[in-house]
Amino acid sequence: MVDWLAGNRIRGTSTERTSTTGFNPALTVTGGWKEVGRTTLGSSTTDIDVSSLPNKRYYMILAHNILGANNNWNFRTGSGSIDTGNNYAQRRSYNGGSDATSTSFNRFGDVFTGQNYDRFTVGYVANLSGKEKLFQFNIVDRLSTGAAAPDRCELVGKWVNTSNPLDILQLKGANNTFGTGSELVVLGWDPADTHTTNFWEELASVELTGTSATLDSGTITAKRYLWIQYYIGTRTATNNDLMTFNSDTGSNYAQREQRNGGSDGTRTNHPNIFSVPETSPSTNPTFSNTFIVNDSANEKLLISHCFAQNTAGAGNAPSERYEIFGKWTNTSSQITRITITANTSTYPTGSILKVWGSN
Repeated sequence: MVDWLAGNRIRGTSTERTSTTGFNPALTVTGGWKEVGRTTLGSSTTDIDVSSLPNKRYYMILAHNILGANNNWNFRTGSGSIDTGNNYAQRRSYNGGSDATSTSFNRFGDVFTGQNYDRFTVGYVANLSGKEKLFQFNIVDRLSTGAAAPDRCELVGKWVNTSNPLDILQLKGANNTFGTGSELVVLGWDPADTHTTNFWEELASVELTGTSATLDSGTITAKRYLWIQYYIGTRTATNNDLMTFNSDTGSNYAQREQRNGGSDGTRTNHPNIFSVPETSPSTNPTFSNTFIVNDSANEKLLISHCFAQNTAGAGNAPSERYEIFGKWTNTSSQITRITITANTSTYPTGSILKVWGSN
């Protein structure tokens, strides 16, 4: 949608815009991710079902499992009812280890067997009715309280139904329980969507107009789920990107990270989240994409994927890719400020930080 300004101009003066800092948020955005289902537990129980889902080409899944009894992570789907047959196949890696596969299986999962800790899941589904349904999950498990490194799992799989779109999803507790307040949120998107009831609300948009050692969101509205993206252009010197929340630089962060498919490394009792691995600081442009569950009473769990561009041109593969599964140990307040800091140099003009959120 185009908003015409004075004189039939698309681009107006700073006084005509809705914001003069960074990107100017659109007044109306149509057809984004829309919440199509949610179940939040009022008491402990074994399964979390979200049913009667509308037929959407794609789904996004957000799940927060709060401490319950010893519990695996398992997932099922279906059309009309949960499919409990051997109609699933999966490939998964735990803490960066070798892939394991399960075929003719009755679920996705067997992840974090018997662990009694909070978890955060971000998942995606391709839901074309005439094709097998493809799933992708990233899961972070809090493990011990405090700034100890979390566990992580990456899982991809398929449900082999090729007759119908799915309309129900289930996070399954494998005969144990999820705690009160645990929830499963399902977002939907379809190319034909024209709604304006988008799940993700823009909370901050910052673009540097000069060099700076930080990208800072400023104070943002507290939301249970956060989505953070930043882009940093070519730097004049190598440095790491350090992410902190609410200006906390104490030893209250921990992470598990993997660089370029190598073995996982961990950081504990750390003063920040390293968004670029310390082993290979870079001058190349970098892009980072991060999701956080931001519940005030629980440690803040995050899942982040980042990469560095390398020299321009198709003859040069990106120099770095890295996966970060981390946490901020605060259990008394929500994140209301995000700061990205260059530890040895400055960020160039045009570097960008965007933050979205939703409850």
